[in-house]
Amino acid sequence: MVLTLIIIFIVCLVLRFPIAFALGLSCLMYVIIKGIPLILVPAKMYSGIDVFVLLSIPGFIFAGNLMNVGGLTEKIIFFCNHLMGHIRGGLSLVNIGASMLFAGISGTAISDTASMGAIMIPAMKKEGYDADFSCAVTASSSTIGPIIPPSVPMIIVATLSGLSVGKLFLAGAIPGLLLGVGLMLVAYFISKKKEYPKHPKSSIKKIVKSFVDTFWSLLMTFIILYGIIGGIFTPTEASIIAVVYALAVGALVYKKLSIKKVQIVLIDSMKTSASLMVLVGFANLFGYILITEQVPQNISNEILEFSTNKYVVLLLINLLLIVVGTFMETIAALLILFPILLKVALVVGVDPVHFAVIAVLNLIIGLTTPPLGVCLFVASSIGKVSIGAVSKAGFPFLLVSLLVLMLVVLFPAISLTLPNLFIE
Repeated sequence: MVLTLIIIFIVCLVLRFPIAFALGLSCLMYVIIKGIPLILVPAKMYSGIDVFVLLSIPGFIFAGNLMNVGGLTEKIIFFCNHLMGHIRGGLSLVNIGASMLFAGISGTAISDTASMGAIMIPAMKKEGYDADFSCAVTASSSTIGPIIPPSVPMIIVATLSGLSVGKLFLAGAIPGLLLGVGLMLVAYFISKKKEYPKHPKSSIKKIVKSFVDTFWSLLMTFIILYGIIGGIFTPTEASIIAVVYALAVGALVYKKLSIKKVQIVLIDSMKTSASLMVLVGFANLFGYILITEQVPQNISNEILEFSTNKYVVLLLINLLLIVVGTFMETIAALLILFPILLKVALVVGVDPVHFAVIAVLNLIIGLTTPPLGVCLFVASSIGKVSIGAVSKAGFPFLLVSLLVLMLVVLFPAISLTLPNLFIE
């Protein structure tokens, strides 16, 4: 029966069904074939989404969309341009730097690729950057957001594992910074080799003015992180504060938000949030079926029979997650695989917070891994470049991402230093 479930799921994916529908249809067929009462479907879906911390996801998605429409994201890009525009290939560095500051509040790497790409790819092409390089930089930089706090994937991990959201946010900070710096170095050396353009150096006065203008945008992330980590408010409350803050700054400070724009953003955010909640619900049902069929136990036994060496086990898990990440959205993959693989990691002595960072990092790297990396397809469609050209241009960025992953796996302190320092 499990084989039937998985075959139906894979066939649906091949036929380009949305992940949520693929999960739902495969689960429904399993329930019907097994003769299980259909009441199980809504019951398990509801129990999957009946988690308080998940209420923060619609808020963060709405806040991220308000940032885009309200001019906050644009201000971050301008500030980064004043800081790094004078360096060779400065606009590519701005692309990466803005993604780091934007920090994935919009939800996922895919939405970051779409939102940042719509601004940065045309701008880079206009200034003389190759289209494939522009798309590759945008796709690669979008993977920084889900690892740097605040991070929606980390919130999902917290709901699946019972780990502290604050700890997970802090655990992703240093790996995210390493990833960002690594991508910047690659972009700089490629830009220098190809002699991409650079802007005149901004004066201190212009940089300070740009910082003051961008201050309200940057303050949002600080408020969220300080509030959650400091125990002032919960992640759910933080998401609502982020929405109110983005509304106030977009409407009153930057004056780019109108009632009509807010209505459009609200509807778009509701659609995205609803699709995520349906995904979470069906993934919970899918997970329940796997547990009933003892799939997690069998996978754990197979891996541990192959080896009980921590690093061999982590290598196998890394390979699995990167492959899965190439064709499956990060949150969907986490919902299905994280609880299973976490049990294996705990058996071989891996810290759960450390493993959470490894899992998220693997899956977001998978999004830019050819030939199926989803972010590559999004960027290529925006830049009107073939997926092959974008994959080739993105290969150096992929190598750096894998190097950062290797460092995070081999040196747990990279992930655990900040959580152990600030949270008991």
